[in-house]
Amino acid sequence: FLVIALIAEALGLGGVAGESAWIAHVLFVIFLVLFIVSLVFRGGRRPPV
Repeated sequence: FLVIALIAEALGLGGVAGESAWIAHVLFVIFLVLFIVSLVFRGGRRPPV
C-alpha cells in the first residue's frame, strides 16, 4: 500500500495516495502491536533443543 501511495502521489492522485498511505499506516501499527504481543507472551524463552 505504501508503494501504491507513492505512485499515486507522483501521478497527482491525492485521494488515492491518502487512502493508501492511511492503510499502510494502519497495517504498520497492527504488525507492530502483534510483534510486541508475541515478544511479551514468548517471555524471551528459547525453545527446548
